[in-house]
This record gives sequence, C-alpha cells and structure tokens, in this order.
Amino acid sequence: MSTAVHADDQAVLAALGSVNDPEIKRPITELGMVESVKVDAGVAYVRILLTVAGCPLKDTLRTDITAAATTVAGVTAVEIDFGVMSPDQRQDLQKRLRGNAAAEPVIPFAQPGSRTRVYAVASGKGGVGKSSVTVNLAAALAARGLSVGVVDADIYGHSVPRMLGVQGRPTQVEDMIMPPQAHGVKVISIGMFTSGNAAVVWRGPMLHRALQQFLADVYWGDLDVLLLDLPPGTGDIAISLAQLLPTAEILVVTTPQAAAAEVAERAGAISLQTHQRLVGVIENMSWLELPDGSKMEVFGAGGGQTVADSLTRLTGASVPLLGQIPLDTGVREAGDDGVPAVLAGPDSPAGKALNAIADRLALRRESLVGKSLGLSPAKR
Repeated sequence: MSTAVHADDQAVLAALGSVNDPEIKRPITELGMVESVKVDAGVAYVRILLTVAGCPLKDTLRTDITAAATTVAGVTAVEIDFGVMSPDQRQDLQKRLRGNAAAEPVIPFAQPGSRTRVYAVASGKGGVGKSSVTVNLAAALAARGLSVGVVDADIYGHSVPRMLGVQGRPTQVEDMIMPPQAHGVKVISIGMFTSGNAAVVWRGPMLHRALQQFLADVYWGDLDVLLLDLPPGTGDIAISLAQLLPTAEILVVTTPQAAAAEVAERAGAISLQTHQRLVGVIENMSWLELPDGSKMEVFGAGGGQTVADSLTRLTGASVPLLGQIPLDTGVREAGDDGVPAVLAGPDSPAGKALNAIADRLALRRESLVGKSLGLSPAKR
C-alpha cells in the first residue's frame, strides 16, 4: 500500500526562495514579488508581481520558478500568473534595495566605505581601441568570478552595448534604473535611451547630469569592479568624473606611435590636477603577428613604455606598462558580434594579452584612498 505525498504552500514558497530576479540578483521572495502560492492536487499555482509590465526577462523567471517549484515532492505541475506591482509596491521595493526610498540618490562608489574598485579607461585621442579594451577587461574580470559593471561614459561615441552584445533596455523601478547584463557584466549607456542610431547633441551640464544619473540612479548592487569608458581627451566628462568620483583610478590606453603617445600623456597628466591615481598604461595595436611568426610593427614601437615612463616622472609615482595588445582581426570581429575576444578567442594573441592585463587588475590590492581606517584617538 503506497502513501501519496502532498505538497504544501509553505514548501513551495520556501523553494521559490532559491529563485533570483534576473536583473536584481536577489531572491524573489525577499523582493516582494511572490504575491501568493497555492497547491491543489499536485499543481502549484503561483502569482508573481513584475516590477513593470512587459518585463523582458519574464520567460527566464517562468523557467526558474517552474524548476524550483517542481523540486518539491508532490508537485507535478506549475501554473504561473504574472501581474504588475502597484506604485506603492514599487516604492517598497526601492526602499528594500536602497534602504530609504525618500533619500536623495547618492553615488555608492564615492562613499568612504565603498569596496568597489573604479577604473576610468582614458585616452588622449580617438581610434586607439579604448572601448574595445574596456569591454574585454570587463568580460575577463567577470569570467574570474568578480561582479563587474561598465558605464559607457563616451556619450557622443557610445559603442559598449554593441561590443558586449547587450540587446535589452534598462528597466525602471520608480526612480531606479536596472541595467541590462551580458556575459555577467552590468552595462549602462546613453545608447539605451536614444532612438535608433540618433546622435546626442549635448553641452557640458547635460553631460555632467547624464554621468551623475548613470552612477547614482542605476542600481548596480555590490560591484567588485566598475569600469568607465571615457570619451577621448580631457574635456567635460573627465572633469565631471573627478568631481563625482574623486577616488576613481585611471587606465591610459595608447598605441605605439609617437603622435598617439604624446596625446596619451596629456590624458594621463590630468591626474596631477584631479589628484586621481594612475593605475598604468595599456598599449594597444602593438604589432601584427605574421604567419611566419615575425612581428610587423604597423604603428611603430615604444609608445606605451614612453607614456608610462613620462607619467612616472610627472607624478612621482610608479605608472607601469600593464601590457601590449597585438593587432588581431578577431578582436574587431568579436566586437561586431557582441562577444568580447577574451571569451570568443582566449587563446589568440590579443586574447592572451587582454587576459594577462585582467589578471593584474584582479589581483591588485584594494586602494585605501578615501577609505576610513576606523581609528580613533586613545583616551588619556
């Protein structure tokens, strides 16, 4: 004589605690998304409240909820009814995430207790592959298990979403923005808010406000690393970055040619005025590896080391050459396809060079700049 197993509502609800919201990366039971659970004759009826109607990740939630609920003994089928949060429920969600829904949004990475390493990827001129370096480093760091975000701060020349293969648009919960993800990297770009390939025609104050919103209004969660792809030169965005994130550290990208190196020195030398730390120099397009194993130095040689040496003298602190990345058509192809070269071709010459630089950044000790040491004066 066999005994039938009957699932109960609480067992299914407990199982749903293992399902994370695809955007926020926290259990749906903690976020107030599970409105009700009812089990009847082996069928689990689940009512889920989405943050917004037409959530692009609804199918992912459906799959994950079904998989979790069917792990409960006695559940043979799952029926999911999707609804939408009310304004009050969205405000409650915002409060859960930020701690105080009424508080003015702040930039978490600028707070003394922040443990996020912020790297601003800069160049003196365009065309040196700065964006390509940014997305590949981001993907490589994420592949090492780090929580990584990228701000496409090149407002006029935004290209990061395409290079990372980001298809979705940000989801808004009240005044919070949930960034799309690709390859384990959270991304925000002005290109996600424009129609088609429309040009952005803004002056300084608008650029400053956009960067401020990307840093404060986007819900990044607990990031290990945040990379900012800066526009070339030392203009408005570089100045705004110094104001909004004074502890951000600068990575300078250049090519080997002397003309590019001279301009890259200017981009790095801005740290003397902003008092930001220079992490190092990355030389891109260093050479082309020929079929016979020889190297063709298409853009000359030595530019990266020249910039590193010059910035070391200017700042009085060590500014190393972090790596040299060879010319590789695979990097361009991977960027066009939305799969960074460090993932699409990790064993290619460029893939190996980029992964080696990511290793150096991942292992670098956390900076103590701007952080409290928790010391207090001894009492007499």
